[in-house]
Amino acid sequence: MTSRHLTIALDIMGGDHGPLVTLPASLRAIRQYPHLTLLLCGDESVILPQLESLTDAERQRVEIIHTEQSVGMDELPTSALRNKKHSSMRRMLELVEQGQADACVSAGNTGALLAMSYYVLKTLPGIDRPALISSLPTASHKKVYLLDLGANVNCDSQTLFQYAVMGAVQAEQVSGITAPRVALLNVGEEQIKGNDVVKATAHLLSETPGINYIGYVEGNDIFTDAADVVVTDGFVGNIALKSCEGLGKLVINEVKRVSEQNIFTRIMAKIALPLLRKIYSRVNPDQYNGASLIGLRGIVVKSHGNAKSDAFLYAIREAMQEVERQVPTKIKDKIEAVLMERP
Repeated sequence: MTSRHLTIALDIMGGDHGPLVTLPASLRAIRQYPHLTLLLCGDESVILPQLESLTDAERQRVEIIHTEQSVGMDELPTSALRNKKHSSMRRMLELVEQGQADACVSAGNTGALLAMSYYVLKTLPGIDRPALISSLPTASHKKVYLLDLGANVNCDSQTLFQYAVMGAVQAEQVSGITAPRVALLNVGEEQIKGNDVVKATAHLLSETPGINYIGYVEGNDIFTDAADVVVTDGFVGNIALKSCEGLGKLVINEVKRVSEQNIFTRIMAKIALPLLRKIYSRVNPDQYNGASLIGLRGIVVKSHGNAKSDAFLYAIREAMQEVERQVPTKIKDKIEAVLMERP
């Protein structure tokens, strides 16, 4: 990362574990990145005692933005938008909208964050709806970006087309992929397959210069490095992501269970431990925590609600990367260029 000074606003009260996770991650970020300032939105009486371990120089880069409300994880988005105007989540977004923060991060209620972000920050010109996007590991040690992950369960072809453009910019700017390969998630690779929306989106992408559209991919291709960006609607994308996460947990639990069956399996597991650690370090879901809500006039990163301290720190790093790469500006420029070039 560069040495440009960054200011990130954090929803300290959000998530399943709230300050128990977000505060330790915040302190680690302050210690690791001397060019980082954090605006901690939440209950001052909870936050202040945890800052005593910071040095005077580190403490100067932390500001508490006291809020009396927080958004519950089971709260309806409409209720949160209407009744939680003084919450840590809402204040965090307002700091970005007012230019006091370069980006923000929350592990809070996803639906509420989507509604508040859309209301406070608005979408970029040419973008109808924001999308949730995250990177996943592939067999070739590269990342693949999958979107939408649940922001919009019903999408038309224009929305999916916009997602493809935004996903391409994200892959290019954050991961440094030149001319990222963009694919549509479908029930088969043949052009005759898919519903009308997918087929219409494919037609739009195939006729658009500046987008490296490669066609359809199936669910089993997500992790094979078949594409750099995989586009689908939020209903399918969320199910695909949660299925992958569930399978990952199943594999890890099965390895643990089998390795503890008897003395022989314990010995074999101990011998294989360095290899297992190496594999786990690459597929560890913590380092892929932080889904970006792209298409807005500001940077919003959504951490998993049940994320631990390490995972929340990765979400902060994701926000820092997007600020340094000026992702919203690049999306705006790309959308304008693509709309001008489209026949």
